[in-house]
Amino acid sequence: MTPESILDVLQGAVYLIITLLLIILIPALVVGLMVSMFQAATQLNEQTLTFIPKLLVTFGVLMYAGPYMLGRLMEYMNQMFINIPIYLSGG
Repeated sequence: MTPESILDVLQGAVYLIITLLLIILIPALVVGLMVSMFQAATQLNEQTLTFIPKLLVTFGVLMYAGPYMLGRLMEYMNQMFINIPIYLSGG
């Protein structure tokens, strides 16, 4: 395996990880921002008020986008297994 092919594999893995993490993190950040604005407007500072909505949104996103995320991971792993002979031959 050449250094270029190792970098290509790692770049693809990092890109996939970032993509899958953003699918989960962006909705949680949006809900956190909305709850923070609500707390600032009402001056209600309760820790569970921020935790529970973000937890529910994260679970909802995982339930909704989970099959897509699993499909992307399976596709990447299938490509890795298919390309094993290419990687071993040095191409």
